[in-house]
Amino acid sequence: MKNSFLSEMRSRGYLNQCTDLDNLEKVSKEKTIKAYIGFDCTAPSLHVGSLLQIMILRLLQKYGHQPIVLLGGGTTLIGDPSGKDTTRKILKQKDIKKNITSIKKLFEKLLFSKSKKTKPIFVDNYQWLSKLKYIDFLRDIGKHFTLNKMLTFESVKLRLDREQSLSYTEFNYMILQAYDFYQLYKKHDCILQMGGSDQWGNIVNGVELIRRILQKDSYGLTTPLITLSSGAKMGKTEKGAVWLDKKMFSPYEYWQFWRNTSDEDVKKFLNYFTEIETNDLSQKIDKENNINNLKILLANEATTLMHGAKAAKDSADTAKETFVKGGIGKSIPEKIMSNKEFIQGVNIIDLIFQNKLVKSKSEARRILKNNGIRINDSIISDEKKIINTNDVSKDNFIKLSIGKKNHLKVKVI
Repeated sequence: MKNSFLSEMRSRGYLNQCTDLDNLEKVSKEKTIKAYIGFDCTAPSLHVGSLLQIMILRLLQKYGHQPIVLLGGGTTLIGDPSGKDTTRKILKQKDIKKNITSIKKLFEKLLFSKSKKTKPIFVDNYQWLSKLKYIDFLRDIGKHFTLNKMLTFESVKLRLDREQSLSYTEFNYMILQAYDFYQLYKKHDCILQMGGSDQWGNIVNGVELIRRILQKDSYGLTTPLITLSSGAKMGKTEKGAVWLDKKMFSPYEYWQFWRNTSDEDVKKFLNYFTEIETNDLSQKIDKENNINNLKILLANEATTLMHGAKAAKDSADTAKETFVKGGIGKSIPEKIMSNKEFIQGVNIIDLIFQNKLVKSKSEARRILKNNGIRINDSIISDEKKIINTNDVSKDNFIKLSIGKKNHLKVKVI
């Protein structure tokens, strides 16, 4: 598979399963193809768990093919049960529309738009799903799906095996996703659907639906499910989701997320989440004896891709200033507080909790007992300690540190 997007997918470890790899390779070498990935819009931003799919869309463009980004205004009203233990919260349509607008801006920044051949196509499946007539849909589309087969898919089996509820609405999600692929094939000549490995059953359904109704060939492929070496799900931290929107997760925090990658994951993530050519990357990995330098390379490359080179440099400089020199860099997250509060005095536990550096005051007390809380780099050992104007620097800030890696600049005005 020389000189193709499938070849690079395989070399980077992106490729998990494909419905017909040989024919897809042949078709993609003969002509420009269109391929899509669907994204539910349950929040104003995607998080880093969706980043691998974005990397694939960029790779698709690199080899001259055109990506279709499906923003699921229709399916988000239902919620995808894949990989979920519980039913998702149902969102209002107006909230979903706001999320779509915000998420689309992310894609406009991350995907290339200069070439007409590879410029991304944005679609919202509410456009066709909202027009469905239930009886007609059951008769024309539903007849191609059997309960026997639907019950074998992992998204359904896991919930049923655990005796966890699965609503009829969620159960129908796989049919709607298959219908999306069918519509995109008809409207845009889209022959390929891509997604995470938990989407395999849904993707296969779409391929089969196109074959049954249109007697045409289409393809599906999946990427591996990404988990950290610890077993945790990609994109989650103790503080919550690692959002791609800088308004929800600052570039410095994003840089730190990648810098804190475990030793076991860093080489894999360099392949997954950077665009360093694979041959060059292999040489860098082989020559580098210091794993921390590889982590910094990962943090710089991933942050540059998402937030730009300046944000990556500022974040790296801030980390060096904070961790090596014990200072405070300009990219550390900042919170503004009134000077009046510090004239009166603020309890250290309350200060940490109200700035959302911990989930509870009991957690703050536990960290404090382990010497994990510092004010301006000085360890605080008294949970009754009152932080006041004496702790405010000449530059009108307080550096608040939780552990070695979690810092906040409290600007006092």
